[in-house]
Amino acid sequence: MPDEEDGHTVARVVPNIVEVHVKVAAASPVRPERRRPPITLASYHLLPLTFTTMQTARVGLGSALRSAQRMPANQLALRRVMFKRTVKTESLTPKDGLDILNAQRLRRPSSPHFTIYQPQLTWLGSIANRVTGVGLSVLLYGFALAYLVAPETFSSKKVVEQTKKLPTSVKVAAKTILAAPFAFHSLNGLRHLAWDLNKFMTVKGAYQSGYAVLGATAISTVALVLM
Repeated sequence: MPDEEDGHTVARVVPNIVEVHVKVAAASPVRPERRRPPITLASYHLLPLTFTTMQTARVGLGSALRSAQRMPANQLALRRVMFKRTVKTESLTPKDGLDILNAQRLRRPSSPHFTIYQPQLTWLGSIANRVTGVGLSVLLYGFALAYLVAPETFSSKKVVEQTKKLPTSVKVAAKTILAAPFAFHSLNGLRHLAWDLNKFMTVKGAYQSGYAVLGATAISTVALVLM
């Protein structure tokens, strides 16, 4: 049994048995009952808010709701204005729409012009190799097709006779136009074959072989024109 000391009830420990008793304070004088305030219309408005607070507290949103409740009304109004998305539409004529589109095109970024790059032997030689190859191919296939569709067969003798009638300046210019692309494309083709064999693959080697091709092209062109 528990012992009584000074009007309190204490716990008493018995071997192998532990009895836990609630410690009750001594009897205190009866306090007068407070009168509850009457339920007004504002209280009915606070009931849903209290119930919502209890629900949000279960899902972990109670603190956010309480901070929103403590937020001043002007801040709430400012936040509503800031997060409010406004969409404005305007009726335009086709001409006005085209003007807006053209103005947007002028502000678009564009690729730099080709002329801003410094001319270099490497990429100039690469372009020249492709251009001369296309030109020689067009000339070869054009001559073959012309030979097939020609009303009369023309022999080498007729070509020589027609060429002799031309002025010397025309003959030299025509032979140069034919000889220079042929010489350059042939010699630069050998340079590409050397690259396939892993030769002249350094920057210095590329420039040395490029200058060698240009020099050999000039000599070969002069030799072909003088023939």
